Amino acid sequence: MTKRTSEVARSERVSAKSLAESLFGMGALRLGDFVLPNGKRSPYDLDLRLVPSYPDLYTTVLAAYVELVDGVGSDKFDCIAGVVTAGVTISSPLAVMLKKPMMYVRKPGEGRDTDKFVEGFSRRGARVLVIDDLVSTGASVSAAAAALRRKGFVVTDSVVLVDRLEGGRANLASEGIKLNSYCSIADLLLGLEKSGIIDRSRIKAILDSADTLRKKSGRGARRP
Repeated sequence: MTKRTSEVARSERVSAKSLAESLFGMGALRLGDFVLPNGKRSPYDLDLRLVPSYPDLYTTVLAAYVELVDGVGSDKFDCIAGVVTAGVTISSPLAVMLKKPMMYVRKPGEGRDTDKFVEGFSRRGARVLVIDDLVSTGASVSAAAAALRRKGFVVTDSVVLVDRLEGGRANLASEGIKLNSYCSIADLLLGLEKSGIIDRSRIKAILDSADTLRKKSGRGARRP
């Protein structure tokens, strides 16, 4: 970690309340009834692909990832891998800030053969830190790690901005991958409550929904 990236992480750190307000204000965090890309219904939608469209928040979010990397230890990995698509919007500038090689991992079903799921850095045995925007059951990070491991890379850690509390942490731990998250959906919802945007009963309903999805994923997860 360079002095400059450490300074960015300290100076730009954002609270869960401020992050929640910003995400809600720009429409990345919405409350309602939604069908997620995985086909599941959810009482909220969190689309972090919108973050790069807001430079100030983008800078702050990148600083959050730098803080997460500090926690992992930049000497513990040789390169970083972004999960397409949202993970790449983070891994690209982060690689420049950290002065680390970057690769990206395609998702299955993109019309490519399995040898092309991983693009970029190709030194077998290298330790790779997986970068994504959020985690629910952990399926995307798990698939990325599996693709990297098939290519001879070592994966023990992943970093995301938000944990949706749907069992991803436990699922990934069972595969030898530690999930490092900046905050959870519970943290964001409590931030919205402090701002008067949402009340405690609605928070409970959303977290109960997360618990239901967690149980369906087959793993336990600690609930705040």
